[in-house]
Amino acid sequence: MKWLLPAILIIPAAEIILLLYSGTKIGIMPTILLLLITGIGGAYLAKRQGLKALLDLRDRMGTMEAPGNAVIDGVCIFIGGILLLLPGFISDVVGLLLLFKGPRKIIRPFIVSWIYKKMKQGRIVIR
Repeated sequence: MKWLLPAILIIPAAEIILLLYSGTKIGIMPTILLLLITGIGGAYLAKRQGLKALLDLRDRMGTMEAPGNAVIDGVCIFIGGILLLLPGFISDVVGLLLLFKGPRKIIRPFIVSWIYKKMKQGRIVIR
């Protein structure tokens, strides 16, 4: 949690700086249009990917398989969708990366190791 306060301060500042820079380089209306397009397109992609993840989770539960990767994918898609709805280019790029399968495969091992570490510490209990 040491990183939470710096993230709360640095990320919005970087978003504002990038928005101001974009507004001066390409104009205010194109910047606003770009933000609206990424928001609407991101919501569409998040819905589509989320439904795929939900169907995968349901199939795994139906065949009595462990739903591990499907749950992680679902959470990543949910967070990616939220990030795409936030105004800003940095959050849009991170949100888009979380919506696509390739980048999720890259970050999945880090999420799994983080979950195992929390389980060993007793902070996450699975019953």
